[in-house]
Amino acid sequence: MTGLWMILIFLVLLFFHVPIMISLGVSSVAYCLLLTDTPIQMIMNVYFTSLDSFPLIAIPFFVLAGELMMRGGISDKLISFFRSLLGNIAGALGAITVVTSMVFAAVAGSGTATVAAIGGITIPEMLKEKYDRSFACALAATAGALGPIIPPSVAMILYGVIAQVSIAKLFIGGIVPGILTAIGLVLLVHFDAKKKGYGLTSKDVNIEVLPIGKALKESIWAFTVPIIILGGIYSGTFTPTEAAVIASVVAMVIGIFVYKEINLKEIIVVLKKTAVTSGTIMLLVSCASALGRLLTLEKVPIQLAEMILSISDNKIIVLLIINFFLLVVGMFMETYAAVIILAPVLLPTVVSLGVDPLHFGLIMVFNLTIGLCTPPVGVNLFIASRIGNCSIEKMIKPLTKTLSILIIVLLLVTYIPQLTTFLPNVLIK
Repeated sequence: MTGLWMILIFLVLLFFHVPIMISLGVSSVAYCLLLTDTPIQMIMNVYFTSLDSFPLIAIPFFVLAGELMMRGGISDKLISFFRSLLGNIAGALGAITVVTSMVFAAVAGSGTATVAAIGGITIPEMLKEKYDRSFACALAATAGALGPIIPPSVAMILYGVIAQVSIAKLFIGGIVPGILTAIGLVLLVHFDAKKKGYGLTSKDVNIEVLPIGKALKESIWAFTVPIIILGGIYSGTFTPTEAAVIASVVAMVIGIFVYKEINLKEIIVVLKKTAVTSGTIMLLVSCASALGRLLTLEKVPIQLAEMILSISDNKIIVLLIINFFLLVVGMFMETYAAVIILAPVLLPTVVSLGVDPLHFGLIMVFNLTIGLCTPPVGVNLFIASRIGNCSIEKMIKPLTKTLSILIIVLLLVTYIPQLTTFLPNVLIK
């Protein structure tokens, strides 16, 4: 019963728009001081021990790599190359938004960084090409969801640490779902653009498209960052944490010496932003870990498992229930906090039904990622809305199309485990 009171305190604080980190901390402290005689020192220990993990070092470095790519001109070059590749195909720039987001995500590992970096460039360009404003913003926001799905992924790192699952396997497992999502969004934007006349074929649109050879020459350095990271991880040359450090160094060298977009002033701005973003994530990790530990003490995972299994012990039905639950949670809770709190709560239930922890981790990350693009607290929506000067209310209609692609891929990932487990089991023994 005290566990329910703790959850209630947390939800009430969220309802009154208290920042999630403070809500997590206050509910944990209230549990110790007001609801039980659990020593407050236990929470303090969890705050420190939850961050004492080598894989977590990857998070600030992937954030840093993403910032350096955005400010170092790398994302600009990627977009220019894909524009020259697709040319005048219907919906080319929309497809470029999706594909470039996928490549950018292969370094940054963050959905919000992907929307800010790629959407910040392509949304204004889509408006020039007569794309509907609400569609352009909705597409960029949804394409940003590829950030946590395409490896590397901060959310996958957190799940791997909590569930004791190989982070390298999680990264490889995210490749197929990410590609399927990108293909679905590209097809959607192609047929929508063809129907409504978006793109370079529109009247009064005069956009320069570089020859493929020239665009490739200018962007070749931009591709080295994701190639080095992914190639190094999958070949076993270095760990995800080492890959994050190497990515930051390579991105900085390219930004300073090749594209010459980064100077000392820019580096200071990048480091400040990285520190704030990384610090926020780490505080969320520590506060959410403490709440998760207390929920475990209160046997909430066992109670939740019993409740779910009382509805059905059929794996298909249980996964459907959990997917629906996670979709709702993702609409209201920050992705990283949700992973940290719910992974230890839900994992025992699905494992008892024979679900591979690797498979479930990818289901969970994909599911909660959709929350980045859903009201009322979808961060991607707010970023895209601000960039495109479009209200979220106007984005709802096109969002139903783009989110339907994500839901279809989620169901495929859920009920066809081989989509996420085949490659990791083949490549990593």
